[in-house]
Amino acid sequence: MELRVLALAVCLLTSSCGWGTGSAWVNEPLAPEERGSGSGTMGTNGTRPPRVRARTLGAGPTDDRERSVAGGGRLVGVFRNTYYDFPQEGDHQGPAVSLMSGTCTEIAKVPKGFYDAVCVQGSGALRKGAVVSFAKRDCPCAEVCPRTGQRICFDALDSASFPYGRGAAGKPITPLRSIAADTSVLPMGTVVYVPELEGVGGATGAASDGCFVVEDRGLRVQGEHIDVFTGQPATTALVNARVPSNTGVHVIVDAPKCAHLRAGP
Repeated sequence: MELRVLALAVCLLTSSCGWGTGSAWVNEPLAPEERGSGSGTMGTNGTRPPRVRARTLGAGPTDDRERSVAGGGRLVGVFRNTYYDFPQEGDHQGPAVSLMSGTCTEIAKVPKGFYDAVCVQGSGALRKGAVVSFAKRDCPCAEVCPRTGQRICFDALDSASFPYGRGAAGKPITPLRSIAADTSVLPMGTVVYVPELEGVGGATGAASDGCFVVEDRGLRVQGEHIDVFTGQPATTALVNARVPSNTGVHVIVDAPKCAHLRAGP
């Protein structure tokens, strides 16, 4: 394992890495993904990359796992990659169930298939155009979410202000820009560069520049794991075709090319 990490550092420092989607990082079985707040789909191949140790940013001196890389920035580690999108009520069927608010008032009647999706993904769009986002779990009035066993309540949001829903920081999330992460590893607001994801997507807009901001977190996003918000299932499919879920991606902080996303003083 130490040799593999050293080899990775050498290839980064010499700009000789091929940012492909091969399976060299895949070797550990993965349990099915279940998510509660903010985001949710997992990959399709049921594996995770080796657990390269990630460090909380700023916690002590760097070692050979957090190195300066060619082009600037610091490699934090190789993280498990998954993707989540934005369910639309019109795409789902099933018996009608109540979508409940945090005060246990009914927001809308929706197909059970939509509730089953949005209670994992965290945000979604109603047929009438309103956007709903996660408010709290363990609501006594809510339906049980099949994949998490939790009862999820929602807030109804202004779709103009939150066209794709709300992240854990209370801000709008943006396709191919927002990611969910374990905030004990990548604190909220951290800007990261993921070279494998540069140029992917573009189903309904511009492709990713590889720069992302931690604006969300999920119940099962833990350790060296980032969950990329794609916005639409079509974009999820495009990104998954290029960089399949759970193959492992390199997470770099302080990359000069992502400086435009870092907040000023």
